[in-house]
Amino acid sequence: MNKIKVAVIGCGAIAQRRHIPEYEHNPNVELIAFCDPVIARAEKYAEKHGAKAYANYQELLQHEKVDAVSVCTPNALHAPVAIAAANAGAHVLVEKPMAATAEEGQAMIDAASRNGVYLMVGHNQRLMPPHVKAKEILESGKLGKVLTFRTTFGHPGPEGWSVDGRDSWFFRKEEAIMGAMGDLGVHKSDLIRYLLNDEVADVAAFVSTLHKEGTDVDDNATCVLRMKSGAIGTLVASWTYYKGGDNSTVLWCENGVMEIGAPSGDEVTVKFRNGNVDTYKVGAMATNEKQTDSGVVAAFVQSIVTSTPPSISGEEGLRSLKVILGAFESQATGRVIAL
Repeated sequence: MNKIKVAVIGCGAIAQRRHIPEYEHNPNVELIAFCDPVIARAEKYAEKHGAKAYANYQELLQHEKVDAVSVCTPNALHAPVAIAAANAGAHVLVEKPMAATAEEGQAMIDAASRNGVYLMVGHNQRLMPPHVKAKEILESGKLGKVLTFRTTFGHPGPEGWSVDGRDSWFFRKEEAIMGAMGDLGVHKSDLIRYLLNDEVADVAAFVSTLHKEGTDVDDNATCVLRMKSGAIGTLVASWTYYKGGDNSTVLWCENGVMEIGAPSGDEVTVKFRNGNVDTYKVGAMATNEKQTDSGVVAAFVQSIVTSTPPSISGEEGLRSLKVILGAFESQATGRVIAL
């Protein structure tokens, strides 16, 4: 089989820590081009792979015949780059949030469909071992219906993660569009939809900039969600968990409670009403400090190799994005937003 020719557009932290290493380890992939406005970043990887470096993504797409593209740019560029790549006939893996608006998200889906290529969104939470296990337990039915939930994703902020530190695009609204909610909140709206196999019906939220100075993107949000099934719960995203990250979820069900990713991050604990307790140590979740294979690139490549549409599709990414956009609307209007 011919190797899949891949270009990585945007060579910042997420590309350096996840996309590029995961492509490097994949036997079906040949990395042929890298793009970053800071050309030295692209050149570093181009040199390593005998690939081409570009500062401009349009030029890359014009000059290289690529089979697939990873879009690892600032959020504001996700839609234009993804649409251009789809129009060039490339499959697209885009980082989350997939777009800045619902209209952009839909335009990306339409471009992929029109060009007969796949669009996948990098919602890696679905693929992390504790979440895979939790989904399996929920689907077994032994906990009964989920009644209420709490899901949280917080860390000390992108300054410790981004290649540009405090000068990162994450803090510039015109490039980031949204802060902690686009970085972390959208992961959890996607996760809760996936785990509960349900859609969010209503959202009410407080979204604020509480502590990061010199930026007008949100650094904290607390949302109340009502699912179509009637289950209610909270979703919290924060860039001010200065004593370390929290990526945990608790589901209170008819027959007991499931605790995911707390306290150690690698386990699922099920406590039944009858007193029985099951603990599953299933492998760690990737964190900023401790990178593990996210599974996203492998799933994307597998989709292309087997001609199977990705399960984390553009449509899925858009549904998860709409929850976050609803939270911003709730903050702006002081109303509960029906989705």
